[in-house]
Order: sequence, then structure tokens, then C-alpha cells
Amino acid sequence: MGSCKSPHVVLLLYVMVCIVYQSFAFGVDTNQTAKLLVDASEASGRPISETMFGIFFEEINHAGAGGLWAELVSNRGFEAGGPNVPSNIDPWSIIGNESSLIVSTDRSSCFDRNKVALRMEVLCDSQGANSCPDDGVGIYNPGFWGMNIEKGKTYSVVLYVRSSGSVNVSVSLMGSDGLQKLAAASIIASGSEVSNWKKFKVMLEAQGTNPNSRLQLTTTRKGFIWFDQVSVMPLDTYKGHGFWKDLAVILEDLKPQFMRFPGGSFVEGEWLRNAFRWKETIGPWEERPGHFADVWMYWTDDGLGYFEFLQVGIFFSSVIQECLEFPLKSCFCRYQFLKILFMQLAEDLGTLPIWVFNNGISHNDEVDTSSVLPFVQEALDGLEFARGNPNSTWGSLRAAMGHPEPFDLRYVGIGNEDCRRKNYLGNYLKFYSAIKRAYPDIKIISNCDGSSQKLDHPADLFDFHFYADDAKNMFSMAHHFDQTSRSGPKAFVSEYAVTTGSLLAALGEAGFLIGLEKNSDVVEMASYAPLFANDNGRNSKFSAIVFNSSHLYGTPSYWMQSLFSESSGATIFNATLQTNSSTNQVEQLLASAISWKNSENENSYLRIKIVNFGTDIVNLKIVVDGLEPNSINLSKSTKTVLTSNNPMDENSLNEPKKVIPNRIPLEKAGEEGEDVEVAISPYSLTSIDFLIESS
Repeated sequence: MGSCKSPHVVLLLYVMVCIVYQSFAFGVDTNQTAKLLVDASEASGRPISETMFGIFFEEINHAGAGGLWAELVSNRGFEAGGPNVPSNIDPWSIIGNESSLIVSTDRSSCFDRNKVALRMEVLCDSQGANSCPDDGVGIYNPGFWGMNIEKGKTYSVVLYVRSSGSVNVSVSLMGSDGLQKLAAASIIASGSEVSNWKKFKVMLEAQGTNPNSRLQLTTTRKGFIWFDQVSVMPLDTYKGHGFWKDLAVILEDLKPQFMRFPGGSFVEGEWLRNAFRWKETIGPWEERPGHFADVWMYWTDDGLGYFEFLQVGIFFSSVIQECLEFPLKSCFCRYQFLKILFMQLAEDLGTLPIWVFNNGISHNDEVDTSSVLPFVQEALDGLEFARGNPNSTWGSLRAAMGHPEPFDLRYVGIGNEDCRRKNYLGNYLKFYSAIKRAYPDIKIISNCDGSSQKLDHPADLFDFHFYADDAKNMFSMAHHFDQTSRSGPKAFVSEYAVTTGSLLAALGEAGFLIGLEKNSDVVEMASYAPLFANDNGRNSKFSAIVFNSSHLYGTPSYWMQSLFSESSGATIFNATLQTNSSTNQVEQLLASAISWKNSENENSYLRIKIVNFGTDIVNLKIVVDGLEPNSINLSKSTKTVLTSNNPMDENSLNEPKKVIPNRIPLEKAGEEGEDVEVAISPYSLTSIDFLIESS
């Protein structure tokens, strides 16, 4: 009984392999042995940053336009073809022929920043010699490689209409060939009602399902009709805030602690004229001009803008009041009680926003430091919008949009991958000084790498990016921060990935993340990139999450990250690997040990993660010191293994779960105190959660 009261006990857990070695074509099956020494005492532990692991959202691979933002219409304002008319209306197409209608664009829109509208001259009529087809003539939009319309769900269709006479327009959701009618309604209005621009809203309940649908606007009435700002949004979105629910939920499951946005190269642009400008992305969606993202070569309507990243869903009450007082001021006010729904993804996900803004540098041009002050002011205005007093110029706009309280914006990144550019340091210092004067608590992130040598300029964090074509190179990066100065700015590893998307890639990344955990005294945050990819519009062959109009899956890299989701705010302990085999075998194993608490049931766990990057099964003895006697409840402990038959296996839309973690109870070989057998497979990431019970 006396031994039960000793402060520490050495707990020997024999981790034996019990999984059959499956069809790896890497030579003769052999078992290796190793030992992991874990000091789980309070003195050994040190805290990992609360913000250790998060996500990085960039508008790449149609992540937002045609992805997370649930808008189904592509080029909804007809602006993608440029400001000059006539212009390309792609992907809109014509229903009918030249004898029945002529479709063009002009600059007659009532929206000052979106002057292009579509003009449809209908030549046929409901009767007479040149009668229209029974189904009418008009235009259709296929969305982003097909609209996913689901039976029983309701879709909100919003459009602006003007006409030279009365109108009778059929608004319908159809199959890709225009034959399957999923939902339809009519817009009927007199000439006086539509002599000026008028907003119409139609709710369509789908009577069928088709993942490759399209929106049609057709008529059988002769005359001129103009359309502008056409939108189709499902009502069933994430928390009702306009985001594709399935994509948002799979993000939520990662438990991200921060969200870096909106880029990346998207912030820079190939040329400054096409860089992301936050002021152009706030306000009612109809009034946002959108822009051509020339880095990734596609148009975005900027429905997912700065405000969406910073604000919870609200009503545009101030605009409603303005419309009541000045009902004819603009076409924006020519309808009753406009309801604008916005949402802050970071707030809904419970993450901290990290805003990256342009510092006067693109991929091909840069502003001289002597001329950069307007860009500095642009950033200061953005910070005032997010954090300023509700009586300030930009803070009052935020307050008018329904959010008088400042946002919890604590981090900003000055530029992206610009450190080696001629004007970066000069520009950076201008931004740094101005921001610190106005907001001394904001942490500023430099583009320059401080992992190997100290920075020559002030910064709170430095941005570190690493991409590898070979998973082995990523795995070897586990020790990159071992020698980084502990007295300088901390690291923000905001972009990392192996560029293949396989299980092997995920294991290389897992080894890297274990290295970041062990160096969490100097690494404050880390995020994978890119986050999303629409399978029809990829700019990169790798990402964490892949989707099309109706389905999605997590890649092995996504599932790997899920096993690190509890590390943020956890306590990490000293964990040392020993082996009796060759040095090469040691280099193929990496391990870490953390303690974490499950917020749902308040249980405490000791989590041990092991990456086996080799071809052999490993028999691993885990020795845990520093815990109270009999504090580990083996019967309620679990193991989770990420592996597959072949390390080059990938997930796909056809096989979305080919490589996913398998979680099972930890095997118990006998009574308390006897050996425990678990599996450390070749080419695997194993996570063991020991339930800790206090005496």
C-alpha cells in the first residue's frame, strides 16, 4: 500500500505489433524494436501555443467562388467580361437563335461600381408569324460546373429587371440539357413597374435532384428586357450565413484556432491593378465590383469579402432606414426592406482572424517606398473598420452594418512572400511604424524568414513557407527549428505541404508537425495550404479538401491534421526515442507526447503520436514516467491509425474514404498492470490516447 503513495512511478507499456503487414512491395517483412521514453511530470511539461494549429483560406482552386461561398451563379453581375461593352458573358449562354432574340451587354446598370448589364432583345412573340418556342427564349447559367439542386430544398433567386414594356419571365432550375424541370416560377410585372430597375426575389422549392443543373430566364413576350445581379442561393447554408454547409462543417471538425485570409498570392496579384482590395469587397453584394484574380486566372464576384471574414450575419438596418427616407436615391433602395445577410467565418468557427494585406507589391510591379503611404492608409482604414470606435469613420460603417463591437483582430501580415523584393523592407517599416502607433497590441508578421538567422527589422512573428515535391524532404524538416533563436520573433508556418496528395505526403507532413510541436516555444502557429480545391477548377494538384458541386472529401493531409487538432493549448512533454537497430531506423520514426482535456466530457488524456516513415513494422516499448500510480485507464484508452495498403494511395470523389483514420479501443491483454498490445504499422501515423484518471 505504501508504494501507491509514491509521487512517481515508471509505467511500462509494451506496444507490440498485431496488424498484418499488408502487400507493401518493399522487400522482406521484418520487425524492428524501439523504446519511447516519456517524462510526463509537471516539471517536464511546457504549454503549446493556444493558436498552434489553424487554417489558411485563399481564393485559389475556386475555394470561395464556386466553393465555400454558396452562391450558385457564376458571373452574376455580367462584369467578368470587363467594363467595356459589348463584352463576353461567359458562362451565360443563349436559349434560342438569331431570329428569336439578340443578347448583348451595355452600361445601363443602376449600380455605380457595376455598370454592365445584360440586354435581351426578344424578336419573337407569344403569337403571330414569328412566334416564340413554347418554352420561350432567353439565357441560362450553369453555375460553377453545374448547380447542385436537391429535392425538397428551397433556393432563393434574386435578380434585377428593367424593361421597355410589361414582362412575363419564367425563372426555372433545369437539368443541364434544359429538359428536366426541377423548379419554376414566373415574374409578371407591368411596364410601369419595370420602367426603372426593380429587384425581384423568387423562392423555388426543388421537385427533383440534379448535381449538374442550371438557372434559366426565359420569356415568350416580344420587347427589350435587361437583367443584372442575378443570384441563386440555397437557404440551407452553414448556420444560415451563406456558406456551403458541408464544407464549413468539415472545417469545423479540424477545430482551427485561427484563420489566415484572404491570401497568399491572391493578395498580391500578378499586377497591383488586380490585387485584392478590401474596400471593394464590403457592403451589399450587388454593389461589389468584383475583380479578376490574375494570379489564379479566374473572376471572383467577391461575395466572400473582408466583411464576411470579420462579421456575424446581420441586417443592413442603416441602409433600410436610408431607403425609407430616400426611396428614389438609387435602385439599391427600390424595394421594401432590403435584407443583407453577412457572416464571419472565423467567428462562427471560433477562430482568430489573421488579415494579410497588400504592401504595395505584386508579382510584377511594386510601389516605391516614397509613394507607399496611400497603401499604408488603406491598411489603417481596414484596421479601423475591424477595431475602431463605432464613432470613427470606418468603425461607424462597421457599426452601421450591425456590428458596433470591435472585432478580435490581433494579427496582421504585411504582404506575402515579398521579403526579397526591392522595396519590401522600406515599405514594411512604413507599415510597421504606422500600425504600432495606432494599435500597439497588434502582432505584426514579417515575410522574412527568421528561422536560421535573426531578422534585421522589428517583427512579432515571421512567416515561414515550405513546399516539398518529395515527402522525405518534408519529413526531414522536423528538426528545422531546433536551432532557431529563442529570443527573437516567433514563427508562423502559414503555408506547408507536400505537393502530391498521397498518404506518404501526409506522413511527411505529420513528421514536420511533430517537429513544430517539439519546437512550440518558438513556433506559435501553423497552417496547411491550400485548403480547398474544386475538382473542376484546380490551380494546384494538392489540397486538404476537394469537392465538386455535390460531393467532397478530405485528403490524407486533411485527416493527418485532424490528429493534431487537440495540440493547440495542450502541454507537451519530453519524449525520447531509442532503438537497438540501425541509425536509419531511428530517422524513420518521430514521436511526441502531449496532455490534453476533452472539452465535451472533461476527461484528460496523454496522447502519444508516432510517425513510422519506414517499410518495417516497429515493436515499440513506451515508458512513461511522472504520473501517479495506476492513473492510466487502459480499458478506456484508444488508438487511431492513419495508413493504407500502399503509401501512394490517395482519396478521390470515387473513393473518398480510401485513406482515413481508424479509431478503436486500445487492446487490453489482461488484468491491470499487464502488457498492452497496439499496432505501429509501416508507413503510418498512430495516435494513442491514454485516459488519465486522478486518484
